[in-house]
Amino acid sequence: MLFARVPIAAMGYTLTLHVVADLGRGYGEAGLVGTMTTVGSAVGSPLVGRMIDRCGLRPVVLVCGVVSTAYWVSTPRLPYPVLVCVALVAGMLVVPVSSISRQVLTALTPTELRRSAYSLDSISLEASFMVGPAAGVAVATQVSASVALVGIGVWFAAVSVALWWFNPPVRHEQDVVEGPRPKPRDWLTRRLVATLVIATGAVFCLAGTEIAVLAALRETGEAGWAGVVIIGLCVASIIGGLAHGGVQRSLSLPVLLVLLCLLTIPAGLFAHPWWLLALALFPANLACAPTLASTAEVVSRVAPARVRGEAMGLLDSASRLGAALGSPVVGFTMDHSSAAAGFAAAGLGGLAIASTGLLLQVGRRVSVSSVK
Repeated sequence: MLFARVPIAAMGYTLTLHVVADLGRGYGEAGLVGTMTTVGSAVGSPLVGRMIDRCGLRPVVLVCGVVSTAYWVSTPRLPYPVLVCVALVAGMLVVPVSSISRQVLTALTPTELRRSAYSLDSISLEASFMVGPAAGVAVATQVSASVALVGIGVWFAAVSVALWWFNPPVRHEQDVVEGPRPKPRDWLTRRLVATLVIATGAVFCLAGTEIAVLAALRETGEAGWAGVVIIGLCVASIIGGLAHGGVQRSLSLPVLLVLLCLLTIPAGLFAHPWWLLALALFPANLACAPTLASTAEVVSRVAPARVRGEAMGLLDSASRLGAALGSPVVGFTMDHSSAAAGFAAAGLGGLAIASTGLLLQVGRRVSVSSVK
């Protein structure tokens, strides 16, 4: 799964460079292609997860692998209007690496060890985002963006073949999967919806923080240090993930989310020099991997085994929605204010979205208490 996520981490940067450099389009048009891919993934993830529930892993990996490989290998030859349209379909059928990873970990670990397993998964995610973008940009700038895009397609093919060959289990041996499929109203509970909303708020904050970092460093003339700062944030997240997975009892999901957002808000006050900004964001990013791991842990506990693939797909969609909202909202805020305001917008926006989920959880507890 670590290697499977590398091309996913490289997709956005590589595709942007291709649209801007090779097709001669603007960054806004490059962003539209990325948006179409994200929208497609958000719509397709639950559907693909449902197919895993029904048909198993191999048929889904086969179809998604063929589509993903064909899309990325052919991308350098597609005119821009066709690329925009095809990106939506390709996003819907992208290999669902994150949801597959969580399902496999759920199947291979007992309940009491899943927090550790999901923490390692979040650490793996951070590691891939330390490697993927840098590798994609290096190939695109030193060789060509077309070669980088074809390389992503070939990598997707290799990942799909590996998943098909090893065919890891997606259900625990003790999971009960017989009988009719439960209806959505029976398993899409308040707690599950609250968790999905909290995940959206968390990724909104993270996506907004990333673009705010780039804007702040550019504003102070230190854009060349952006990669170092991002790596530092990933290291902080990894440290937090190790601590979260290693303790017997960690902080709850709402507390982690609030810490992530609140500690992000004042970071813009320390934007210069670059190392001070990295230090200012370090405490907030300690909560990054634990927050993402906690959302997966809650979904694995709440969703029945019969629909776990679809539930994990919904979690993937919630995360993609947060990313799709975070970058433009924070970017718009900075266009009309300053880079420092971007960090405040990321934290406050994440809190505003997640507050709906927090209220749902509080309402659920009040209802349970009144029944008792």
